[in-house]
Amino acid sequence: MSQIAPSELIINSRGAVYHLDCRPEEIASTIITVGDPDRVEAVSKHFDSVEVKNQHREFVTHTGWLNKKRISVVSTGIGTDNIDIVLNELDALVNIDFDTRTIKEKLTALNIIRLGTSGSLQLDIPVDSFVVSTHGLGIDNLLNFYRQNNNEEEKELVQSFITQTQLHNNFAHPCIAGAGASLIKHFVEGFHHGITVTCPGFYGPQGRVLRLGLANPALIDNLTQFNFGAYRITNFEMETAAIYGLGKLLGHHCLSISAIVANRIAKEFSKDGAATVENLIQQALQIISTHIL
Repeated sequence: MSQIAPSELIINSRGAVYHLDCRPEEIASTIITVGDPDRVEAVSKHFDSVEVKNQHREFVTHTGWLNKKRISVVSTGIGTDNIDIVLNELDALVNIDFDTRTIKEKLTALNIIRLGTSGSLQLDIPVDSFVVSTHGLGIDNLLNFYRQNNNEEEKELVQSFITQTQLHNNFAHPCIAGAGASLIKHFVEGFHHGITVTCPGFYGPQGRVLRLGLANPALIDNLTQFNFGAYRITNFEMETAAIYGLGKLLGHHCLSISAIVANRIAKEFSKDGAATVENLIQQALQIISTHIL
């Protein structure tokens, strides 16, 4: 098997992958991702013990134990470009032999669970509630750089999305991937479910107007009104589709759970978003530490 060149997989002087600054033994098989580096400690403070703390740029990693389960929490920063780094490097840590620079014969599937914040696109999904993403639908272009393997339903869903929203002209071709079935089944009671749209920015790409006009002023209405069978778009943010898409291609089990801090239809914002995120962290950790293998 051919070696992966040093220019393609960068390993630093301590034998750690470049951006995350982690060695293979420093991450667990169950990984929580958060956007904000400060949120890593907000998660790991609930661990029974923490054995690893690494930081390089915006990428902070804590690995520890909770209820006899080893868990890592990693900050990604904002956006799908950072997700491209994090997902590929997490995969490299478990599926590439750093000594020989070759892909391992036996591959490892990680459990990767995003705990983030998001804006609701439906009136009946209020601020301070939680949304589990059945699908990540990306309008950000990252996944178009990779060979994809969508099933027929996913292809039909994307085509219906293009037809209903008219986002195929002057925009990246939408991409879609579903949640990991082995994970989503544990997050049902108390959670809304629906499609999460992943945008390439926070302002114009999410229909916000400050001083600049929008190329697609009907974006939010089109997303809110979209339907495909039993599916509807519940929320949008900036990472989920990349996690789902790359995770699926690499063979990992992924789930994205969002604390709703804004309702874009009601034009409301949470009065205490930090408390909502803390509530999500505690609920998610209880499920992860007791039900996720």
